[in-house]
Formats: sequence, C-alpha cells, structure tokens
Amino acid sequence: MKVGFVSLVGKPNVGKSSLLNAVVGKKTSIVSNVPGTTRIRVMAIKNLENAQIIFVDTPGFMKRPKDLMEDHMIKTSKETLQDIDLILFVADAKTGITEEDLNLFKILKRDYQNKNIIIVLNKIDVITKEEVLELIDDISKTFNIKEIIPVSATKNTNIDELLKTITIYLPEQESKIFEYEEDVNLPTRLYISEIIREKVLQRTYQEVPHEVMVIVDSIEPAKAKENMIVIKARILVSRENLKPIIIGKNGTNLKKIGIEARKELEFLLRKNIYLELRVESTAWKTKPEYIKYMGHMA
Repeated sequence: MKVGFVSLVGKPNVGKSSLLNAVVGKKTSIVSNVPGTTRIRVMAIKNLENAQIIFVDTPGFMKRPKDLMEDHMIKTSKETLQDIDLILFVADAKTGITEEDLNLFKILKRDYQNKNIIIVLNKIDVITKEEVLELIDDISKTFNIKEIIPVSATKNTNIDELLKTITIYLPEQESKIFEYEEDVNLPTRLYISEIIREKVLQRTYQEVPHEVMVIVDSIEPAKAKENMIVIKARILVSRENLKPIIIGKNGTNLKKIGIEARKELEFLLRKNIYLELRVESTAWKTKPEYIKYMGHMA
C-alpha cells in the first residue's frame, strides 16, 4: 500500500488549515480569518482503501522573524519539509499568483529539489469556472508544473481528486505507520489551547492578530459530576491595552469566547466541560517557557 508524509505549504491565509480539515474530514487545525494562524506542527491521518496519508500542517514561512516565537516557527517548517514525501503548495484562487507565491515557490525548488510538489489551487468557489481555467493555465506556464488541482476546502470541492493525486506520489510500504486515524501527535492540553485561541481570534478579528496565546493550566475531572472535565486556562496578551478587547464590556466578549470554546470542546472530547478563563498580559513572545509550551523548543 501507499504510505507517506505530506506537508502543506503556502503564504498566510490561503486556507491551509481549512484544506487540511476538509481532506481529513474532521477538525485537526484551527481556522480563522487571521493570516498566519497556525503556530504548531499538526499531524493528521487519512486512511484510504489503498493508502495512508499523514498530513503535516506547518507554520507559514516568513521572511524575517520578529521574535523568538516566529524564529522557531520558521525552523519548525524547514525541519518538517526535510522529512516529508510530498509538498502541497497551496495557492489562493481569489488573489491569483502573487509575488509572495513566486518567491516561496522559488525557495521550495531551490532548497527541496528532490521533493515532488503538487500545486493546490484553493478557494475556486469564489471565482467563475472560466477564471479557474485561465488561472490553471497561467500557473502551469509560470511554475512549469503539471500537477495543479483546483479545490474548494469550504465547499469540499474536488477533495477526492486531490487525495487520488496525492496517493500516486507516496512510496510503497508493507503496512500503515499509524493504526488509527485518531493517532494525532498533538497533546490534549495543546489542542485545547488552540481551540480556545481560535475562538479569541474569531471574536477579536484584526485587533489582536498575533498578540495572543492560550495556556491550559489544568484539566481535571469534576468532583461532583461524572463525565465532566474542569479546564482552567489563561489567555495571554502581549500588551495590557489588549485585555479590554478580549474581555469586552462587563466581560461579555470573554463569556462568548468561553461558550463557543466549551461547545466545541464538548463535541470533540465527548465530555461535559466546565471552562474557566482569565486574561493576563505578559511579554510571552520573548519568553522561552511559552515557546516551549507550544512545542517549538526541545
């Protein structure tokens, strides 16, 4: 059978996390409208009749790291690409091919010459069929590459065709690497952090794009109720003036964040959740202990 590792690469906000979720058929990576949302390396498994595809969603490439976190994000991405079998270069049909796409593709071709690359044209639902065909033709000429798969992650369009194409490029193996699709190398505590952070981003939009992280301090069974988990977490912001934005007037925004996060966690963990959130300000981006929490440091 075919078994291998596949990495998703692309400029921020092209829909890599949404594509990963659509391909696997369940939520594996947080999704928001904020570019550069993914900070941690996520592995998800897709079992097909004749293949096992192990997807890796890496932090986006950035030209110059602004802080310790971004420096480790870039290192994580580069290390991941050395060990994978296939690169999915994700492009945005809405914006078309930009200078940033061209520069990133040049880096891939230069540094990973031995890797097969498939271009995935995402968000085709926002343009016409004629525009899709024109864009595919332009991409084929610009990148000199044959494998271009148009998809819509949000509409689940052409996902099966993408899976078939991916399988062609995977190596033959005697057996699967992971026995179950649920084998995802994301610790529960970190997964919960990312779900909460997603809700913060969705509620605050561009106001706190990269200034927030979430620390889960404890996960414990409720003393008085069976099948209930008590989760205590801190939402960290890098500046004091961002706290009121997240908390909202009379705590209304924080309450909504908590409700939305709790509902999703209950669905994912199949448990009743009591979620306790508080907001703190600290220069977390410059502190190694917080970067280590997210898995970017040994």
